[in-house]
Amino acid sequence: MFAVGLTGGIGSGKSTVADLFAKRSVTLVDTDVIAHSITAPQGLAMPSIATEFGPSFVAADGSLDRARMRALVFSDETARKRLEAITHPLIRAETERQREAANGPYVIVVVPLLVESGSWKTRVNRVLTVDCSVETQIERVMRRNAFTREQVLAIIARQATREARLAAADDVIDNDNRPLEALDVDVDQLHRTYVSLAGA
Repeated sequence: MFAVGLTGGIGSGKSTVADLFAKRSVTLVDTDVIAHSITAPQGLAMPSIATEFGPSFVAADGSLDRARMRALVFSDETARKRLEAITHPLIRAETERQREAANGPYVIVVVPLLVESGSWKTRVNRVLTVDCSVETQIERVMRRNAFTREQVLAIIARQATREARLAAADDVIDNDNRPLEALDVDVDQLHRTYVSLAGA
């Protein structure tokens, strides 16, 4: 099935744009949602995480202790790779399962780290980047997550640059403090394009 990879930096508004496509009955496959599901209580990744990192990284309810793991992988690159070696194959398998089960003319695969991953661009037919200024990202994430400016900047520093995401894009939606109505118009135009491309 024709697939569009939807990406953007933290705070860019990927979820808002994805929801607008969903309103048009487009199937969404969200890799962040999948990542959360496999690290939830009884999640597929949890036995391996507990074995690899120890019980202190498992919360009382059996889910991943996200705060503890976030602190570790931000300070230890090797730990991040060990975690990804567990989670990425599971995320990929579930993503493919959901893609194959999707209905409609095409599917939107939401991949926050599409550019960083290297292989994702070859696994979708088209890349859509949601773009905004770094300052807008910082303001949104500070407001939404109650993070400090320094915390947000640290996350942004680990993601691909704005320029790299734009360079990888076939299509771009500008989400720098534009009203929802304007985004909806952009999504509608792209939706028509994708339906046409998928049917070609």
